Amino acid sequence: MQIFRAMATIGGWTMVSRVLGFVRDVLIAQTLGAGLIADAFFIAFKFPNLFRRLFGEGAMNAAFVPLYAGRLEGEGKEAADRFAAETLSVMVAWMILLCLLAMAAMPWIMTVQAAGFLDEPEKFDLTVTLARITFPYLMFMVLAAMLSGMLNSAGKFAAAAAAPVLLNLVLIAVLLAIHAKLFTLPGQALALGVALAGALQFAMLATACRRAGIMVPLPWPRLTPQVKRLLVLMAPGVLGAGVVQINVMIGDLLATLLAEGSVSYLYYADRVNQLPLGVIGVAVGIALLPMLTRQLKAGDGAGAEESMNRAIEVSLILTLPAAFALAAMPWPIITVLFERGAFTPEAALATADALRAYALGLPAFVMIKALAPGFFAREDTRTPVKIAVAAMVANVVLAASLMQVFAHVGIAAATAITAWANAAALMLILQRRGHCRIDDRLRRAVPRLLAACLIMGAALWAAAEAATPMLAAPGYLKALVLAGLIAGGAVLFFAAAQLFGVVRLRELLGMLRRKRANA
Repeated sequence: MQIFRAMATIGGWTMVSRVLGFVRDVLIAQTLGAGLIADAFFIAFKFPNLFRRLFGEGAMNAAFVPLYAGRLEGEGKEAADRFAAETLSVMVAWMILLCLLAMAAMPWIMTVQAAGFLDEPEKFDLTVTLARITFPYLMFMVLAAMLSGMLNSAGKFAAAAAAPVLLNLVLIAVLLAIHAKLFTLPGQALALGVALAGALQFAMLATACRRAGIMVPLPWPRLTPQVKRLLVLMAPGVLGAGVVQINVMIGDLLATLLAEGSVSYLYYADRVNQLPLGVIGVAVGIALLPMLTRQLKAGDGAGAEESMNRAIEVSLILTLPAAFALAAMPWPIITVLFERGAFTPEAALATADALRAYALGLPAFVMIKALAPGFFAREDTRTPVKIAVAAMVANVVLAASLMQVFAHVGIAAATAITAWANAAALMLILQRRGHCRIDDRLRRAVPRLLAACLIMGAALWAAAEAATPMLAAPGYLKALVLAGLIAGGAVLFFAAAQLFGVVRLRELLGMLRRKRANA
């Protein structure tokens, strides 16, 4: 199917980005550990990153893509290009103004976002400085998200999926320069690297759009009826598509009230959790939305329903085993990836506990990405935002309660629990409206998939416990042990899934042959 090919392209490039992201985070952990500078940088980086995901991956993807793809399908390229030009000019003007205002108001903004740092003036001042340096990243990335939407709607997924690789390459280069003593202020150097990477990503996507013949000249910004319609859809789409990121940001705010290092523990755990979430969730959401939009505009309701079912099926097949594996052996993963240099064994244990809690919500995080397009493709951004607001309120109450007993782990657990509530609500409403009828294939696959995951998870837990002495040893032995655990778990899951009829080898081979034929 077309959706599998699109997901493979997006997922492949996202995997490259995530692997490089791991290299980046390993270097950050080795260089900064989980102390003052690390906490300040992570808050400063996550602040524009949150808005990137809300306005860019969230609102822009939720609102712009259906409108642009709908015009492309129904009115032709000229109408779509005119709408894109009007939108891009308004967004450029708005983002420049927003950046200037936010940078000026950053001390007051950080009083809320980093409230726990107020008692430590040095840490608070550093956070404000780094947040000002990183914030222009938001401007470039929101504009890049729009260009990505144009490329994706035209069926060209590679450039948009490859662009995030630049962020990790730039930050890796900065970290290597810090290690070589070329920079004496590591926090400031990393913040500058973030801003530079945003500019490079925007330039890369603008070049890709020009080559694809869909780059548009910018007219003078004005609020045309089409742009007003976009802004109306974007307003609720900000929360509807970005609830997971908002909940993580709320968790960071609460973590600043806990012991030093809590922000860093949650960051490192979330980064591991983001590997399958980013690769699968991003691929599903980006590939599914323009496809659903064009199918619905063409009156192909059956095709849209089939696409939704297969997206849910692929999401669960790829995320449930990942969730079970992360929950079964979080400490081996964290100690191999991060425990070196300034990152202590105590920090590894604290981060592993947070990873286990985050992992419990991993399938739900990806399900939200798969279900939300069912609303956005129909230009309904209000329903997801109502669910998102309820989930955020529940997350704040639950996190504030659980952190009293479980510290930072309670914050991660609250994020996972409310993600499941969010996904369940989206599914229930789609089913009641007749927009997502679960077919027999998916209904049969879920219980069999859970059985295969339970077998794999139990085996990994037992194997990790038995391998604890080797995982505590220095050198490359523990890396080899972790690689063996991962490989063994993958083989066991695939064998069980094949036995239970969840994954059909013949079907997988057929998909691979079709992909090569279309390459």
